[in-house]
Amino acid sequence: MRAFIAVEIGAEMRRAIAELKERLRPLARGARWVRGEGIHLTLRFLGEASPAQVEGLRTALAAAAADCPPAEIRVRGLGTFPERGSPRVLWLGMELPGPVLTLQQECERAAVEMGFPREGRPFRAHLTLARFRDRVPHPALPPLDLGATRLEQLVLFQSDLRPAGAVHTPLARFALGRGEID
Repeated sequence: MRAFIAVEIGAEMRRAIAELKERLRPLARGARWVRGEGIHLTLRFLGEASPAQVEGLRTALAAAAADCPPAEIRVRGLGTFPERGSPRVLWLGMELPGPVLTLQQECERAAVEMGFPREGRPFRAHLTLARFRDRVPHPALPPLDLGATRLEQLVLFQSDLRPAGAVHTPLARFALGRGEID
């Protein structure tokens, strides 16, 4: 199964992001927009995972979540990946406090211990808003600050790729500051 580890964004911030996407549509022609339920802060993409790896991750993620208190984060800034050349991804920036950065490092450590290759790129906290299939010029993006939102759960997701877009199914949820909740 294809899997990843993420932190979900609160409902109020999801509404603000939905409104933002509508305002950005004219600036990012040719973009394929991520559905609202698909927006989350990915801490570690795993790719193909065996049932044994998923089960092994549950224990490590429960401990990592228990050590990270719920946190307020700031959602600010727009950008694209890559920064030069034709953009492939339109993203919304996030400013994370130290405990959430430590949580991300613990997710990386747990993944490597379970046999996943070490992530080769540095972690950049962002929410993917849209993807570009074709070569397009960089959109002119306005300055942006959507304010703060609270992070309360770490989630181990299964991701099924479908023609209409990926469908994400929670395999396990972990309350920040407490550990596994289902």
